[in-house]
Amino acid sequence: MPQPLTSPAPENSVARLDAIAQARQGLLAGRTGEGGLVSPWVARSWQRCLQQGLAPDRLAEFDLISPSHARHTFDDNAHLVQTAKPLLENLGRAVVNTGYFVILTNQHGVVVDVNGPIDRSDRRADLITRIGTDLSEQRVGTTAIGTALTEQQTVWLHRGEHFFSDTAAYSCAGAPVYGPTGACVGMLDLTAIDAIERPELTHLVTHVAGKIGNALVLAQAHRLLLRLNWPGNALGSDADGLLCLDADGWITGANPMARQMVSGLQGVERVHATEVFGLPLHLLFDASRRGQHTLEIPLWTGLILHAMAVARVNLPTPYEAAPLGATGLKDMETAMIYKAVDQARGNVAQAAQALGISRATVYRKLASKLRP
Repeated sequence: MPQPLTSPAPENSVARLDAIAQARQGLLAGRTGEGGLVSPWVARSWQRCLQQGLAPDRLAEFDLISPSHARHTFDDNAHLVQTAKPLLENLGRAVVNTGYFVILTNQHGVVVDVNGPIDRSDRRADLITRIGTDLSEQRVGTTAIGTALTEQQTVWLHRGEHFFSDTAAYSCAGAPVYGPTGACVGMLDLTAIDAIERPELTHLVTHVAGKIGNALVLAQAHRLLLRLNWPGNALGSDADGLLCLDADGWITGANPMARQMVSGLQGVERVHATEVFGLPLHLLFDASRRGQHTLEIPLWTGLILHAMAVARVNLPTPYEAAPLGATGLKDMETAMIYKAVDQARGNVAQAAQALGISRATVYRKLASKLRP
């Protein structure tokens, strides 16, 4: 096994560890004013541990969940483990020379998979990397795993910032993993023992946690995938918002980036695309049939996104173009707008210019025709 790379400790490492120890001692003794020496989320975690009746000098208990609980846990998280496995393997290769290893937990902090250079002869490494070990904040106090799950943010936790004294050998970076519904489904962690500080690992763990979340979204049943980004940003990277639609236009999944771009998705169980996009659905499906063409999508908030529409399967959808043989005046007008937008390959501004009307009028006419 490759030996971990070593480098001189930063000049301020000793002073930082002393400051952490001072803050920890003061806060745990009730002197809350000293908590400013550590990150607020660390102090909050220490406080939660104290409120649960945990004692910092007590030995941490790295317990396995019961066999019956384990069966349910592994069944419930089989899809997460399967989807994340190739990404965990790549992450394990990325950190193989650093002494860090990879832990994946479910949303409750129970270990469901591991990877990387784990030294099983070191009991401290072996205890926390057993499948089924409960690493929640309620069981093992302040760790990157429990804290990231509670705070719902990426964290870097170094040695004495842990709650229990006997866990001060660990350094870890952790990031939550979000599923297609926007809920946290697990947590990705990089941990090493007696290691120097490597807070840059927060970027790596956040990146891979995001890729796992994206893979979960892409695995969701859908007919159409929209890759979203702001105008001026290239589409086709991990930075895209991902949003899945079924054949009827209902949103079946979205990654956190899409939820940040498109308002109205947070906390809503079932959303139709016409509730967030001011564009007829048939144009999205038509764009996918033309082959991943970038198009302009207006939001009802007034903002504009660029999108790449990718069909999951090449099957007919309920959203076909309006019939060009319509007889009513309004139908003929709408048909002309449809045709102009289609000829402009989804570029509403170009279609509006060709028709001699405003872009807002195009949006309004099409929305009034197709909006439920």
